[in-house]
Amino acid sequence: MPPAGDTRTPERISKAGAPRGNPFGARFVAPLYLGASLNPVNSSIIATALVAIAAALHIPVGDTAILISSLYLTSALAQPAAGRLAEEFGPRRIFVAGITLVLAAGIVGSLAHSLTALIVARVLIGAGTSAGYPAAMLLIRRRAEQAGHKTPPREVLGGLSITGAATVAVGPAIGGLLIGWAGWRAAFWINIPVAAIALFLALAGIARDPDPVRLGSPRALASRIDLLGMLGFGGSLTALMIFLNALPHLDWPALAAALVLAAALAGWELRAAQPFLDVRLLVANGALTRTYLRNGLTLMGTYVILYGLTQWLEVARGLSAYQAGLMLMPMGVLTALAARVVSRRAAVRLPLIACAVLLLVGAVATLFVGSNTPMAAVICVTAVFGLTSGAGTVANQTVLYQEAPAAALGTASGLLRTFGYIGSIASAAITGTAFHRGVSDSGLHSIAWVLIAISALVLILTVLDRQLARADRHHTNQPPAGARNPGPAPSTEPTRTESRSTDMTTGTHTTAALDPARTALLLMDFQPVVLGAVPDPQGVLARAGEALAWARAHGAHVVFVRVALAQEDAAAVPAHNKTFSQAAAAGYLTDGTAATAVHESLKAEEDDLTVRKTRISAFASDTDLRAELRARNVDTLVLAGLSTSGVVLTTLRQAADEDYHLFLLADATADPDPEVHRVLMEKVFPHQAEIISTTDLAALSTAAQ
Repeated sequence: MPPAGDTRTPERISKAGAPRGNPFGARFVAPLYLGASLNPVNSSIIATALVAIAAALHIPVGDTAILISSLYLTSALAQPAAGRLAEEFGPRRIFVAGITLVLAAGIVGSLAHSLTALIVARVLIGAGTSAGYPAAMLLIRRRAEQAGHKTPPREVLGGLSITGAATVAVGPAIGGLLIGWAGWRAAFWINIPVAAIALFLALAGIARDPDPVRLGSPRALASRIDLLGMLGFGGSLTALMIFLNALPHLDWPALAAALVLAAALAGWELRAAQPFLDVRLLVANGALTRTYLRNGLTLMGTYVILYGLTQWLEVARGLSAYQAGLMLMPMGVLTALAARVVSRRAAVRLPLIACAVLLLVGAVATLFVGSNTPMAAVICVTAVFGLTSGAGTVANQTVLYQEAPAAALGTASGLLRTFGYIGSIASAAITGTAFHRGVSDSGLHSIAWVLIAISALVLILTVLDRQLARADRHHTNQPPAGARNPGPAPSTEPTRTESRSTDMTTGTHTTAALDPARTALLLMDFQPVVLGAVPDPQGVLARAGEALAWARAHGAHVVFVRVALAQEDAAAVPAHNKTFSQAAAAGYLTDGTAATAVHESLKAEEDDLTVRKTRISAFASDTDLRAELRARNVDTLVLAGLSTSGVVLTTLRQAADEDYHLFLLADATADPDPEVHRVLMEKVFPHQAEIISTTDLAALSTAAQ
């Protein structure tokens, strides 16, 4: 998922200049909200135009269903792809390109006279609107970093959710009004003025991307964006959609194709140097993976009601499409209200539990809805799902922002939307199966039972997710979102020239300085295969680069440590070695590949020492590291590496037992599990090492002179 070879960092981005005034004012957020709303509103506004399109083109109404599925399929594929392209080429460029594509699609659809032309327009709309959300998430993160904010204001992220969730619910009503007034072409030409306004606002209100476009050779570009991974993802998702759309008929070839392509995709991504879908990250970052599942299942339940209840209202209750759309307006209003309320909260666990409970309550209530149920009661049932949609969308988006690696936020955001689209397609399959013999009360009740199962699963996923509670404790102790980082507290101490730490066993204070001539900087496991598994890989990599620059400037020794297995090493790993037997079998630590090389931004020089290790500790290498350090008269080690619970923990403990004076760069060290990282840094490592940051290095080396 994260492009490990991408040398753009949050630090470089922030140098573009901090925005003046309110960094999240209307001028900045308006184009983002407008662009992010184009996809959900286009996904629902077409529903009321299908009958009119069929009549105008003299085709069966059933044939127009492809106009819905074509946008869903395109969007499900394009959302993460647009996020990856935004990471690679800059979010503003991709955002503007997407809006321009929507503008062109509106023109194509408005002038179309055939179903084929309308399909082309819908595909273009799906591709163009898919850039809005992931690019907006990256632009918001960039703006927060430029303004010196730890996180953006909660209302800003909430605004994205409000515009997305609410427009889905009100889309049918808006569509019915537009089409009743101006005909079916309004479903397409409405994109022209909206996209033009969004384009103007984006060009005027969003700063240019600071990094130049790096194309390189076609082969290098395909590798950087993992084109094969994108194609494999698209193929497996397409086959899955074909299977779901065929239900209740079981299209076994489509299911088999989906499974085979998914397996091939996983195998490819495990070996890719810069994977589009980082399988290792999804396995290691359980909180992120659970967020995808929870979001997809929640939206599946919401969409089942949105589409299933709409059909039931039109057929069983005899309402027109426009009237049915109006019945869903309260659902849209409550979606927006719930999203706004939840966006003001730092905690996410309670809103997510409430969302799951409401989903279950709504599912049970649907069991009692029938042809004789008062319309007021039906509206109340839809209102419950509106609350569910608003609360769940905002809370899951917040968890995504917290858990996704900063460098991969675009792709991660796109995948969140993709899981939502998979949920919507699955909901269509559920509705089609329940109503395949006709729309009836019994079919609606069958949908309710499926909803009960879905909501129970969402509730279990949420209640048992202990990471949500840990994240809440961490973030509620942080400054309010959007507040500037406070910086160091005022102190009467002299300017820092020493590192000061506390001996945890005696309670006495010690001071330390380091002599660069007797110091070695160990940069451990800064490799693409490892970088993709930790939060903010580009930020950690940038700070490792700063430490390397310090070592070069002050004459400290430099040791690059990397983990890689030659063929004979892999063959020698015993089966009971859980870590390396799996790595050897999977082949993703194979020596000689780009994935196991030291990251290209950390350039080695002739006098540097590079060691290849075959186990976790830096001392378990093919080079006698102890002898090399003794030969250089080194008695002090400065450690930085990935991950905190892996090479850093084992190397630090072993070096401490061998009486090295140890410094650990806390800001150039990371772990896939932030809580494990925190515990080690705060409670374990201070017993053996001085915990410092890269900014302390210059003062410490000066103090030794």
